[in-house]
Amino acid sequence: MKGIVVAIAALALASLPIYAGQTAQSETNPVSSTVRKITARAATNLVAAAEDMPADKYGYKPTPQQMTFGKLVEHMAGSNNFLCSKISGVAAPAEEKLSETDPKDKLVSALKASFAYCTQAMANVDDSKLGEPLTAFGGRTVSRAAAMIALTNDFADHYGMASMYLRLNGMLPPTAQHEKK
Repeated sequence: MKGIVVAIAALALASLPIYAGQTAQSETNPVSSTVRKITARAATNLVAAAEDMPADKYGYKPTPQQMTFGKLVEHMAGSNNFLCSKISGVAAPAEEKLSETDPKDKLVSALKASFAYCTQAMANVDDSKLGEPLTAFGGRTVSRAAAMIALTNDFADHYGMASMYLRLNGMLPPTAQHEKK
């Protein structure tokens, strides 16, 4: 019985690279490469969500304690610029001061620009300095790896919020729109 369990475990471990879409040997910088892939997907989905929300709903918030949709878009742009700058060491572009009450086109443009900046800034990031300390939000010291994980967690958090706001306004989020076709 023990031999069967060992064989199954070995088979499962051997198949992991297949499910990851590539072999471990072909990935020189698996963390930074994965963050770049997640950033590309997040850019597509978060920008689409911002574009899908009607301009007259940018002031919408589900409860008084939550941020408006416009504030969410403003926050995403600033967060992207801050974290991608910290992770890459590439200075963030000079930002025009945004407000949650700015017109939709201005907020969407800033969000698109933040993802373009992240894509450019993260292009040369590799895994060689994952343990290097960085100063993050609130002056906390975190590793570069922690900042990269925070960035991808932010994408998930922000998309979850945007999806909820869209659904509460009778719309499907971008990743659910294939269902209606």
